[in-house]
Amino acid sequence: MRLFLVRHPRPAVAPGVCYGRTDLPLTDDPTIRAAALRALLPADAPLFSSPLARCRQLAELLHPQPVFDARLMELDFGTWEMQPWAAIDRPAIDAWAADPLHYIPPGGESVAMLRARVMACLADLPDEAILVTHAGVMKLCAAELAGVPADEWLALSFEYGSISLIEAGALLWRNRKHAATGTG
Repeated sequence: MRLFLVRHPRPAVAPGVCYGRTDLPLTDDPTIRAAALRALLPADAPLFSSPLARCRQLAELLHPQPVFDARLMELDFGTWEMQPWAAIDRPAIDAWAADPLHYIPPGGESVAMLRARVMACLADLPDEAILVTHAGVMKLCAAELAGVPADEWLALSFEYGSISLIEAGALLWRNRKHAATGTG
């Protein structure tokens, strides 16, 4: 499988605020990002995207017929959504940190639940595809398709408006933003 993972541009949210499933507008211009990223993507590959606006806007600029799939949405943090991390109950944060795969924030979903829907989506993809999605989904793709160990994939960082490539079971490149330099 050859999978191009595109993270959405920076959303309009204050630093230190927990967000996942919340549908946020963008602070960065997706037109500028799309122009820079297009040269890194295969022109004929199908594009699948989270339906959240921060992904949808970029997907529509990158591909004439994007397919929107709710399984590519970010983790649902439930009642933690749009709360400052510092305001969330410390014992709850500690419980999540102790079992990040299975802990379910109140009214939300666990990373294991996110993993199940992402894996179902990946099983339906063709051999080559582009995903416009979120950091949590990208981390799971790296874990499942590139064999990144659990103690490493949780700490992976995917930059806003960048592309990463998983091919033949390996994470070949990460966080590219321009074709000429391959970096920021």
